[in-house]
Amino acid sequence: MGFASGLPLALTGSTLSIWLAETHVSLATIGLFAGVGLAYTLKFLWAPAADWLVLPLLTRGLGRRRGWAIAIEAALALALVALGQSDPARAPLVVAALAVVVAFLSASQDIVIDAFRIELLSEREQGAGAAATQMGYRVGMVASTAGALYLATFFGWARAYAIMAALLSVGALAVLAMREPSAPPRNAGNDWFARAVLAPFADMLTREAAWAILVFVVLYKFGDALAGVMSNPFYVILGFSKIDIANVAKAFGIAASIAGILAGGGVVYRLGVMPALMACGILQTLSNLMYIVQLWAGPDVGVLAFTIAVENFTGGMASAAFVAYLSGLCSPAFTATQYALLSALAASARTVLAASGGWLAQSLGWAPFFALATAACLPGLALLAWLMRRREAAAL
Repeated sequence: MGFASGLPLALTGSTLSIWLAETHVSLATIGLFAGVGLAYTLKFLWAPAADWLVLPLLTRGLGRRRGWAIAIEAALALALVALGQSDPARAPLVVAALAVVVAFLSASQDIVIDAFRIELLSEREQGAGAAATQMGYRVGMVASTAGALYLATFFGWARAYAIMAALLSVGALAVLAMREPSAPPRNAGNDWFARAVLAPFADMLTREAAWAILVFVVLYKFGDALAGVMSNPFYVILGFSKIDIANVAKAFGIAASIAGILAGGGVVYRLGVMPALMACGILQTLSNLMYIVQLWAGPDVGVLAFTIAVENFTGGMASAAFVAYLSGLCSPAFTATQYALLSALAASARTVLAASGGWLAQSLGWAPFFALATAACLPGLALLAWLMRRREAAAL
C-alpha cells in the first residue's frame, strides 16, 4: 500500500518535468507545474468525505475503506494512462489538467491508505506499519523516477506511464488481501465540524509566538524547494541523458536521502530539536551552492553524483529535524489534525511559493537563480534563531 501511495507523486512532479523539458516546454511553464502538488497540500479539505460518505456502489461487497481504495486506484490508473497519451508540446493545458486529476486522485488515495493503516493496526503495530509504509513509499518513488526514465528511454513516455498505471495493481492486490477495518465511531450531534477542524486551529493560534512559528514552518524548506523544483530541467538543459539522471539523480539520490534522514535523526538525538534544525538547516542552505558547481563543471557525471549526494543527504537531515519539530508542536488532543495542517502548510513552500522557480530561472539565468535559492533559506534560519532565543529567555 505504501508502494502505491509513493508511485504517482513523481509522475506529476520530477519525472513529468523531465518530459516537459525534453519536449522544449518553456522553463516558466515547467515551474508553474509545481502548483499541481497543491492537491497534496489541500487534501485535508476533502478528507472527511472518506470517513462520512458511504456510497453503496463503491462499498458493496468490499466495505467502506476497501471500496474507496479500489475505486480511487482504478480511476488513478486510467488517469495515468491518459496523461501518458497526451502531448506536452502541442497541448500543454491538457497535460496540466490531467496532471491535476492524477494529483487529486493520488492525494485521495493517500487519505484512504493512511486511514486504512491506522484503523487496521493495533497501537503496538502502528510504528512498524508506518515504517513499512515509508519503505514502500520510497520504493514506489524509485519506480516512478528511475524506473519510468528507463522505460521512457526504450519504449517512450506513453508506454512508461501505462506501465506505471499497471503497477498500481500492487496496491489494489494489497487492499483486497486485507480485511476491512472496523468503522470508527462517528461524532454525535451537529458540531463535529467545530470539533474536528476549528478546535485544532484555535488551539494552535492561542500559543505564544504562534504566527512566527507558522511563518517559520512555511519558510524553513522554501529555498531547498525553490532549487529542487528546477533541478531536473537544469540537468536536461545541461546535457545529461535520462539514463544519467535515472542512475544518479534518482536511484542514488533516494539512497542518499534515506541516509540523510537517519543521520538527521541522530543529530536530533544528540543536540535536541531546535539546535538540530539550525545545524541541518545551515547544511541544507549550503548544499544549494552545489548546483552552481555543477553548472561550472557541465555534464560531468562524477560531479553530478557528488552534487546529488550532498543535496539529498543534507535535505534528508533537515527533513528529519523538521518532522521532529512539527510532531512536537501537536497537542495530544489534536495530533492527527494538527500534523496534517502543519505538514500542509510546510508543503506550500514546495507548491505555491516554488511555482515561480521556472520564471526566475528563465529571467535570471542558472547561476543567479541558484544563488537566490540559497539566499531564500536565510529568512527561515533567521526566524529560527529568534525563536531559539525566545525559548532560551523563557527558560531562564
